[in-house]
Amino acid sequence: MKKYEPLIYSAVGLVALFLILVAVNFLVSRVPARLDLTEGNLYTLSPGTKKILANLQAQVKLKVYVSQGESVPVQLRGFAQRVEDVVREFKSAAGANLVVERYNPRPDSEEEDAAQLDGIEPQQLFTGEQFYLGVAVTQLDRKQTLPNISPQRERLLEYDLVRAIARVGSSERPKIGLMAGLPVLGERFNPFTRQSSDPWVLANELKREFDVREVPLTAKEIDKEINVLLVIHPRDIQPVSEYALDQFVMRGGKLIVFVDPYAYFDQMPTMPGVPPTPSASTLPTLFKTWGVQMDPGKVVADVVFGSGGGARYTPTVLSLNRTAFSRDDIVTGQIETLLYAFGGAFELKTPENLKATELVRSSPNSMLVDTMNATKSGEEATRSFNPSGNPMPLALRLTGKFTTAFPEGVKEDEKKPAAPGTPALRESPENSVIVVGDVDMLADGAAVDIQDVFGRKVVVPSNGNLAFALGMVEQFAAGDELISLRSRAGAFRPLTVVRELEAEAQKEYFGKIQALEEEKQKTQARLQELQKAQGGAAKGAQILSPEQQAELERFKKTYVETNLALKELRKNLRQDAEALVFWTKVANIAVMPLLVALAGLLIALIRRRTA
Repeated sequence: MKKYEPLIYSAVGLVALFLILVAVNFLVSRVPARLDLTEGNLYTLSPGTKKILANLQAQVKLKVYVSQGESVPVQLRGFAQRVEDVVREFKSAAGANLVVERYNPRPDSEEEDAAQLDGIEPQQLFTGEQFYLGVAVTQLDRKQTLPNISPQRERLLEYDLVRAIARVGSSERPKIGLMAGLPVLGERFNPFTRQSSDPWVLANELKREFDVREVPLTAKEIDKEINVLLVIHPRDIQPVSEYALDQFVMRGGKLIVFVDPYAYFDQMPTMPGVPPTPSASTLPTLFKTWGVQMDPGKVVADVVFGSGGGARYTPTVLSLNRTAFSRDDIVTGQIETLLYAFGGAFELKTPENLKATELVRSSPNSMLVDTMNATKSGEEATRSFNPSGNPMPLALRLTGKFTTAFPEGVKEDEKKPAAPGTPALRESPENSVIVVGDVDMLADGAAVDIQDVFGRKVVVPSNGNLAFALGMVEQFAAGDELISLRSRAGAFRPLTVVRELEAEAQKEYFGKIQALEEEKQKTQARLQELQKAQGGAAKGAQILSPEQQAELERFKKTYVETNLALKELRKNLRQDAEALVFWTKVANIAVMPLLVALAGLLIALIRRRTA
């Protein structure tokens, strides 16, 4: 019996340890306290979300449809689990006023019928089976549906859920104002073009979700029922209208402004026989007070985001990708592309009472060019390119307490004094304003592709331009709580170090191009001097002297050497990027198991020595 005592004691100890672990796990699961140790706080709700959930006045039902089973890929199962974890956090914050129901819509089941009635859309798996992952939110007879929750939209999961809950709690559509120097809402007759025009697609999309009120560009006051105002291309705006915008912000109104130094889609006639030129717009008085400056005579050129190729390469028409957007902001968190054509950039000198957040920025390989050079392309556009080395803000969110830009009031007539008692308001409550340096991005020609399918017009978004504008309006119209929401961190993150490495290599790449251009200009100047010394171009322009020939040979040699250096640079860039990706994978996959193995060996050696 004594022979088996160690084995019995070990078995009893293992059973006791197992029971203790089960008991501890049961007790801990009953404790309401939670600890989020994930990077980016994946499972911590924003203060705005908690406030909305805590203030629910009536019961809201949230139905979660999630397909379960072994046929569901591991990645989708993991994502579905994260969705349910967030819903569980919602329930914890809302209490009894949020009822959560979970359904597994198996094929040909009542749960599948319920999912289809609630508008949940199935995803097709590689096996041919259907996978459901969606949410339906209801209160009384109002319903909001997230028909297909995608892993690509994980950053906005919290926002999408709480927005749906907030929407079912309101029976009226939000009222927004639209002030525009362009026919965004359409026009019956344009005296310049002698034609009528249809509303922009942007206007139709706004009318689908909101009660849109037109505000004239000459308005002296903004209707008090309007809480969100979208201003598009306020060209030649007068001080009295700027004052109306100022007082709108002072009373807590949310303002979104699109200005432009070179509005390509707003060609203004000048003189008979002279081609029309693009117009410009800004808010001079308000921008000065807010510490935001945009040069109305310059547009952004960016060799990283430039569009086209070869002779049509245009660095002033920017095709921006996700590296140009703030991934932490709700508005830009899931935007993938933007077309930013002939737009401006901002310079910031914001006062202490305001905080500026960059929503969209250029790459460091960018610079400002005169509007007269805005449409140049190919070699002509890059010949004298000299990047600033710093990214420039293209879209900004300003938050804080705004002070009036008209402390002395405003004069409707220069010959008359300012109206008594103005300004009526001198400081705003905590507020937000968004400014964007491009207007063309909202026009149909830049934002959508309109196709004719069997005699019917079909609108297909060309990029994220409309989603960008609609996201701003939607967020502001939803209330202060949703404005404060951050973009939830994603479970998977790109290798940003690789992008930084590529950006640094690009600086060197364009530096060599600039050096080559300078060498070319010096050679041409030297050739002209040699020709003058021989008696002018008329006598010897077609015959090269030995000195001229040597000069040309030297340039050709320099040209070949520079091209070889550029090829070597690109080769080194690819090797560095591939090596970085490889070692990052090694660090993520192999390092931790190796550390555990080494720790185990170390413990074994220590025990062996002490035995």
